[in-house]
Amino acid sequence: MLAARPSWRALLPVLLLTGFLLASTLLAAPARADDSPSPSPSSSPSSSQTPADSTQDSLLPPDPDQQESRQQTQVMPPRVGQDGSSAGTASSQGRSPLALGGLGLLVAVSLALTVVAATTLWWMLHAWRSTTSLQATGFSPTPQAPRRRFSLLVPARHEELVLGHTLDELARQDHPDFEVIVIIGHDDPGTEEVARAAERRHPGLVRVVIDHSVPKNKPRGMNTALAECTGDIVGVFDAEDEVHPGLLRLIDARFSDTGADIVQGGVQLMNVSTSWWSLRNCLEYYFWFRSRLHFHAEARFIPLGGNTVFVRTDLLRAAGGWDGDCLAEDCELGVRLSTQGAKVAVAYDPAVVTREETPGTFRSLVKQRTRWSQGFLQVLRKGAWKELPSWRQRALARYTLTMPFLQAFTGLMIPVSLFLIFAVKVPTAVALVTFLPVVPTLVTLAVEAAGLGEFGRAYGVRIRVRDYVRLVLGTFPYQVMLAFAALRAVWREVRGDGSWEKTDHVGAHVVGADPHQQLTTRTPEEALR
Repeated sequence: MLAARPSWRALLPVLLLTGFLLASTLLAAPARADDSPSPSPSSSPSSSQTPADSTQDSLLPPDPDQQESRQQTQVMPPRVGQDGSSAGTASSQGRSPLALGGLGLLVAVSLALTVVAATTLWWMLHAWRSTTSLQATGFSPTPQAPRRRFSLLVPARHEELVLGHTLDELARQDHPDFEVIVIIGHDDPGTEEVARAAERRHPGLVRVVIDHSVPKNKPRGMNTALAECTGDIVGVFDAEDEVHPGLLRLIDARFSDTGADIVQGGVQLMNVSTSWWSLRNCLEYYFWFRSRLHFHAEARFIPLGGNTVFVRTDLLRAAGGWDGDCLAEDCELGVRLSTQGAKVAVAYDPAVVTREETPGTFRSLVKQRTRWSQGFLQVLRKGAWKELPSWRQRALARYTLTMPFLQAFTGLMIPVSLFLIFAVKVPTAVALVTFLPVVPTLVTLAVEAAGLGEFGRAYGVRIRVRDYVRLVLGTFPYQVMLAFAALRAVWREVRGDGSWEKTDHVGAHVVGADPHQQLTTRTPEEALR
């Protein structure tokens, strides 16, 4: 379990951003000192010389000795100090040691953020490296007889609007041997009524388990239900999920094909056009499950997803279930099982992904990303990743767990870099270095545009020109949101606030003419049928 005492590691993102801002501030003052150089005594008339004297001097014939002296002065090269540097350069005259330190820090931060942006791009493209790698991300086309029994856990809290639909979808699975266990808090009578109604509609398939743990959160509820599971495999779904009826057969076959201990299926947010941030949120999921998780599975270190994840029941019980105090219980479980050598297989097929919705409000989105970022911090602090067998895995783990913060600050670096290049007089080399993070970020934007088109073709969603415009214009605001959520996560962790901020769901992803109307206009009595 996690201790409540904050760790110095939680302050690293704040220190990084603070150092960068300090460096930017230090650059401005010394640079402007070179804008108006003071005239040298040899090039300006003496203050004691009168206009008459000047006129008289101009009428006299030039002195050969003085003329030769002036010519030597004009062609004389600048003096070079003992260290070989020019005494007249701005780099040695106009900047204090503190300002030079700021320049060095800015260069270091720029290079680090370039690495972050480049690795993010590389992981996004992992599945598209070749035709073989792309085909390897899908399910086996060869049908197989089912061999395993599944226990499907559905934690639900205040989900009266969407839970009934999800349970009906899960009950339609064409697998011959499974059970659905709905986890309801003892203080949530409205959701319990909906779950009990589904239990009556699907006798022998749907069971309700009441969770009495305090405080309430998702991992504690799933630990309560773990003792009730009778299947060989435990699967997890969210209360708002739309699940393909053939998914369990494919997952069963994936276990057989790979000999895996864990199978991670695909999850996809669907409501691209709901809000300005929903498009980017959908693309994040697309690249995460379509490509990046496959990279982590091959590296034998994987932060598992929160649903459509399937784990051998005996392995899960031997590991002690989920960490009830972690806000990213899925990531924490994946890290812990990776240290034990568990084999993870990932499979993605647009036809059978689990469909979900983006958060309905911007406030909910910020809370969700705060919870995820804080959960990653908690996993980093817990330190189970240090038990990974190879240094490459440990380095990847540390990098991955800090990535939400580094990625957010990479986006914030772009306008600052442009400002430094065009508005502040800094050495050309430094200005070019600060521009480096922009290059992989712009390439990433182009890849996202291509991914948006592929997303539309894969899911039958019409992508319009305005969607591409929203993608571009929403880049920086979305990064600001991620940075704010990351800083908020650090603040909560430092304060020892580990409370669970729930994301509300309305069913905006449900297939139909008007899915939002379909779910939100039902009366409580209709939801209980």
